[in-house]
Amino acid sequence: MSRALVFQTDFGLADGAVCAMYGVANSVDQKLKIYDLTHDIPQYNIWEASYRLRQTIDYWPEGTVFVSVVDPGVGSTRRSVIVRTRRNQYIITPDNGTLTHIKRIEGIESAHTFDERANKLPTAGESFTFFGRDIYAFNGAKLASGIIDYDDFGESVSVDSLVELPIIPSYREGGQVIGTIDVLDVRFGNLWTNIDHHLFHELNVSRSDRLTIKIKNDTRTVYKNTMIFARSFAEVAIGEPLLYINSLENVGIAINQGSFAKAYSIGTGTNWHISIDKA
Repeated sequence: MSRALVFQTDFGLADGAVCAMYGVANSVDQKLKIYDLTHDIPQYNIWEASYRLRQTIDYWPEGTVFVSVVDPGVGSTRRSVIVRTRRNQYIITPDNGTLTHIKRIEGIESAHTFDERANKLPTAGESFTFFGRDIYAFNGAKLASGIIDYDDFGESVSVDSLVELPIIPSYREGGQVIGTIDVLDVRFGNLWTNIDHHLFHELNVSRSDRLTIKIKNDTRTVYKNTMIFARSFAEVAIGEPLLYINSLENVGIAINQGSFAKAYSIGTGTNWHISIDKA
């Protein structure tokens, strides 16, 4: 029985790259059900590819095959891998840090690396720049359709050997919690932090309490103000900021019907720090 096949890339939809991946997968098995996680990962942004997998994977059933292609090192010596998560899902991707959040948060049960040349789309010929089509979509479709079996494909490697991007954990220090701004809720400009709801609630806060929020880019303070802790956006006036618990049960910062990121020119990554304490 075919498994679901889910694609994620930084290719966008302005040309035929994603459609070519669909074509390869359909050529392997026309009965496959193919879905898109996103194709709007910012170019070369491995961190965001890793985060979007983490955002999505829990809501897909066992056996789902994810193909993630954000691959600035295409054609280099970096490995191609397939991993099986602890929830018995599969991810095929370059081993370049894309698996960071899955490894740290979801858990990876085992990993295999495989020979790219020996498992390349036969019609690709001399091309070695479109591995999304020629390697990952091709082998992801074969895995999803059952043509190849994970246990027998490639060579087993240590999960510890998988490349990880640096992660700075959130923590509590006295009466405040401190973390980083991992990613944006892109369309709306909300900030998604790495401070989970358990750590946040160690501050013993209730809804409608006012909190002091400080955001720094490295050592430079970019934002400092107070806002309320709300259940949802509708609990504050339009244009008013709020702190809320997002869909991953981490702390989010937003402006009701506005973009917090644009309003204060705030970015994401480990150099963007946020601290929260009671006002």
